[in-house]
Amino acid sequence: MNLTDLGWNKYFEESFKSFADKDYIVGKIFIEQRHLYGIYTELGEYQGEISGKMRYEAEKTGDFPVVGDFVVLTPIHNEKKAIIHAVLPRKSKFSRKAAGVQTNEQVLASNFDTVFIVTSLNGDLSLRRLERYLTMAYESNANPVIVLSKADLCTDIEGKLCQVEAVAIGTPIHVISTVDGRGIDDIKKYLKNGMTAVVLGSSGVGKSTLINYIAGEELLLTGSIREYDDTGRHTTTHRQLVKLPTGGFIIDTPGLREFQLWDGSEGIQETFKDIQEIAKGCKFRDCRHDKEIGCAVKAAIEEGILDAKRLESYNKLQRELRYLEGKQNQLIRMNGKKRVKDLCKAIKNISKKR
Repeated sequence: MNLTDLGWNKYFEESFKSFADKDYIVGKIFIEQRHLYGIYTELGEYQGEISGKMRYEAEKTGDFPVVGDFVVLTPIHNEKKAIIHAVLPRKSKFSRKAAGVQTNEQVLASNFDTVFIVTSLNGDLSLRRLERYLTMAYESNANPVIVLSKADLCTDIEGKLCQVEAVAIGTPIHVISTVDGRGIDDIKKYLKNGMTAVVLGSSGVGKSTLINYIAGEELLLTGSIREYDDTGRHTTTHRQLVKLPTGGFIIDTPGLREFQLWDGSEGIQETFKDIQEIAKGCKFRDCRHDKEIGCAVKAAIEEGILDAKRLESYNKLQRELRYLEGKQNQLIRMNGKKRVKDLCKAIKNISKKR
């Protein structure tokens, strides 16, 4: 397996120049489990661990390797192990706020070309959740594609397709079924040699089943449909990069139970570009689309041009993003104060020694 097959290009080659004069090689993370990493290299597969220096210098969890990352490493050939020294800058990444009360970024995957947002047509379809996924997909710096799965279980495909088209303006949408094979060839076009996609969606929408179908073998565990709520069982427990017969790669991810924004200012604008366009007609530039006089957005709702629930979703994501930005700024200030305090302490210690 050569680096070009793994998606290596001039962007990464330029980033690696500062390491090229040392005894380092490049690899790509294909699986991450309990701080151990499976790595593809031109010399074969290695099991990697982070170096002590890298662990010490990492300022946040997002600095550690994730599936899809190109990493700089030193191989231990006779043991098929490697020490990871650095992560090359990511051309794309998918992040969320880590679960819990602390304000930390959790990077889920990186260096992909396409984001497959998978939602099933039987009972899982939620337009509001789809808007949230789209916001983060656009923010990732990759191209979002909506995949409507389990078409064989849906009796009103056209109706649901119209609903999705209304909130996913300009985004490619594909209706698929792994039972009768419809739409699968369209998905394969995004997975040619050197191309990588990441699959996102809630538990049980058929992500692993789709990957197995394209791969032509049972690479990933899948769950059956639960009769009482028309959903599938959660099966994927970790992220992994899967090589496909088409020549490309796909990153499977666990179903996201808690999905909070980490960043999304550009993604919100792209996802809700219909509201952004209508808002240009508002009387006031800082219109909140609430009770202001001359609000074009509220007028569009009254005229039936815009769904009121879509505006509610837009406002909710905006509030969430503003709150998160406030927490992030607070964290930056606290870290800055800590660095100053540590520096002053170090200076005092040096003075005492003199």
